[in-house]
Amino acid sequence: MQSEKLSISLPADMVRMIRRQVDEGAYASTSDVIREALTMWQSRDTEHLDRLSAIRSSLEDAAADPRRFSAGEIADHFDRLLERADTSEP
Repeated sequence: MQSEKLSISLPADMVRMIRRQVDEGAYASTSDVIREALTMWQSRDTEHLDRLSAIRSSLEDAAADPRRFSAGEIADHFDRLLERADTSEP
């Protein structure tokens, strides 16, 4: 993997947190800490986009479904869900 050097400015509390991780041996260098954080951020962003895609797909499938429910049927459905939720509370 080709590397490129960056210079960044961080708040003092973040710098302390990063240095503490290195000092405690959790990471070999400050670069490793930043690299891990960016990898986690990238993973979270990818998961978020995947969830949005799944939601969009579900909405498209629902919109294409020829069966439609009346407002009353929908209200009844949610009323039943609320009743179940109310009865399952401790």
